[in-house]
Amino acid sequence: QVQLVESGGGLVQPGGSLTLSCVASGSGFIIRIMSWYRQAPGKQRELVASCTSGGTTNYAESVEGRFTISRDNRKNSVSLQMNSLQPEDTAVYYCNGRDPFTPTYNYWGQGTQVTVSS
Repeated sequence: QVQLVESGGGLVQPGGSLTLSCVASGSGFIIRIMSWYRQAPGKQRELVASCTSGGTTNYAESVEGRFTISRDNRKNSVSLQMNSLQPEDTAVYYCNGRDPFTPTYNYWGQGTQVTVSS
């Protein structure tokens, strides 16, 4: 059973920075796509950023230029460096690992709260 564990959330002032980390355990191979999603109160979960095992990245327009996703394939880990945080970035952030060729291979972390407030 694959487990994803996130860390690094917290409270930060507008304009500040945070780094989220996620480590996967129990996978026998490199996870093809690792992503970060977020869900704000009353809103649907949305994709923030994704990174393939080959290093191809994709970002939501709202975070482009402020957030950077990176991963370590050897550790099956992924990080999200978040800069210039704004109150609208407040949400629970979830790590996801999936294999697009195997629909049942789709795992989620428990989520970590990020609150941007003065």
